[in-house]
Amino acid sequence: MQPAARAAWRHTALLTPALAVFAAFWLLPMGRLFLVGASGPQGYAAYAAIITDSQYFRSLVSTVVLSAAVTLVTLLISGVAGLFLTRNRFAGDRLLVAMLTFPLAFPGVVVGFMVILLAGRQGLIGDFTQWVSGERLVFAYSIAGLFLGYLYFSIPRVILTVMAAAEKLDPALEEAARSLGATPWMVTTQVIIPGLRPALISSGAICFATCMGAFGTAFTLATRINVLPITIYSEFTNYANFATAAALSIVLGLITWAALSLARSVSGSSVAAAA
Repeated sequence: MQPAARAAWRHTALLTPALAVFAAFWLLPMGRLFLVGASGPQGYAAYAAIITDSQYFRSLVSTVVLSAAVTLVTLLISGVAGLFLTRNRFAGDRLLVAMLTFPLAFPGVVVGFMVILLAGRQGLIGDFTQWVSGERLVFAYSIAGLFLGYLYFSIPRVILTVMAAAEKLDPALEEAARSLGATPWMVTTQVIIPGLRPALISSGAICFATCMGAFGTAFTLATRINVLPITIYSEFTNYANFATAAALSIVLGLITWAALSLARSVSGSSVAAAA
């Protein structure tokens, strides 16, 4: 056997298990889901229903706006905190990092329950506001509560990425900028942020994708919440509308995939798939 043929056979043998897993656990299920989405009375027009149907369109807009808002706030908080924790050493810093990343251990349902305990009908915020003003503030079951829950589990994912990227920044670049008369704001915007940009973009994309598809927290709090994962669940379980649920799932997946692909092309680094 010629060396080229032997190398080609070896590459094929190595790729075969990965291709088999890809086909069995992604390609075939997605193909089936796509066909189910077109199996209803509307046919392939069901994929346009998310734009033409006001209920589905509002659900899509709410999901995208909520995910984008959580991503922006998460990047701001995690960027500042991650950079500070990387540049400063103090007693208890490791414990603080462990506490900030502790929410990674909780599933979405637990996060939703914690939001209820904080801002629900019997929550701590309600007790405090009733003591102060005589009126109980309750927002756990609204978009504000879902925002708080998403923010809670998004910060740990981003802050770890920011800290890893901040450790690789060259302090000499900042010193050079200061020696040339740059203000702290200029150093931050022209040296630090550009250095962290790939990490911020990639982690922000993962944060956005995770919020788009998160279900456990939304399901726990879904009293007055209309986001796409809950809409898909309702169509599937309450109305047995499998075609619409499948079509909405495909649209949700395409939006998430587009966000991850755009982030990868902009940042020039690999962006992992959201869990």
